[in-house]
Amino acid sequence: MKQKALFKVQAGPGAEYLETDIPKPGDNELLVEIKAAAICGTDVHIFDWTPYAQARIKPPMIFGHEFCGEVKEVGGGNGLFKSGDLIAGETHIPCGICYQCRTGNQHICEKMSILGVHCQGVFSKYAVIPQICAWKLPPGTDPGIGCIYEPFGVAGHGLFLSPTVGNTAAVFGCGPIGLFGIGILKAGGASQIFSVEPNGYRLGMAKEMGSTHLINPLETDVKSAIDGATKGMGVDIFVDFSGDPEAIKKGFSVLRKGGNAILIGLPSQPIALDLPNDIIYKEAKVLGYTGRHMFETWYKTSRLIEGGLVDVTKIITHKFQMAEYTKAFSLIRSGKCGKVILIP
Repeated sequence: MKQKALFKVQAGPGAEYLETDIPKPGDNELLVEIKAAAICGTDVHIFDWTPYAQARIKPPMIFGHEFCGEVKEVGGGNGLFKSGDLIAGETHIPCGICYQCRTGNQHICEKMSILGVHCQGVFSKYAVIPQICAWKLPPGTDPGIGCIYEPFGVAGHGLFLSPTVGNTAAVFGCGPIGLFGIGILKAGGASQIFSVEPNGYRLGMAKEMGSTHLINPLETDVKSAIDGATKGMGVDIFVDFSGDPEAIKKGFSVLRKGGNAILIGLPSQPIALDLPNDIIYKEAKVLGYTGRHMFETWYKTSRLIEGGLVDVTKIITHKFQMAEYTKAFSLIRSGKCGKVILIP
């Protein structure tokens, strides 16, 4: 049996939509029919063949990791899943035996593999995934919504562990994950949400998700604007989704004394911080987060999305047939979109 899949065929920019065999599941694996797959920033790195991708990807391989699909075949296992189940996918594949895995931190496993990065991904009609990576969705879930549980959880992982009720927050970077973060802050009772983003299209989306203050750093002095709105105190929570060195520095400058800095964006270079004034004298709590806690983050993600507390449909702006992948990647580079989804 054959299928079409989006391959990173060789080193260099681009990808190819090619015919390939439908895989068979082994022990503790699931064969999944992909209903929808969202494009992540990681996938853009792979498509463009940036240094990030060059250090991690070994072509040829199918990429993509954010998906919703229906279980078609179960390769043994614990009986949790059956044919016909609708699932979303956890990206991290833990070893299960290292110190981190055995102490409740599978998402930072010492021998971590990542779906669609270190092994075959889900930009295809059918894919095989480890059962440990499957999250059962309610029957009838819109696949477009199901495939964004994973990136929603990236935003939630850090924010779920920081007090938000009545607190002020500054969000730097309003890409899809930053927009999810704004929705989570709003649902969590944040009193003021400052969105800092140079892309006007995404600032508009930030307002839709619940931001109370929109700041374009190309037009407005960020610190002056936030100091003015907080009576010089600064914000209780600074969250960086951008990975931009200047944004991170600016974020620390607007954080109040004793506040929480949540770092999720990935800088491409080292950053020099003013440690005495930005962290030490402020007694700032600096927290780095990656991925999702398996599976506490997923339970909370499900409650927020399925309970209607965060309307993620506002962030899903475009859908393409997977064969139209070049249009989808071009649109993402333009910045005039939210979450972009591919349909096999």
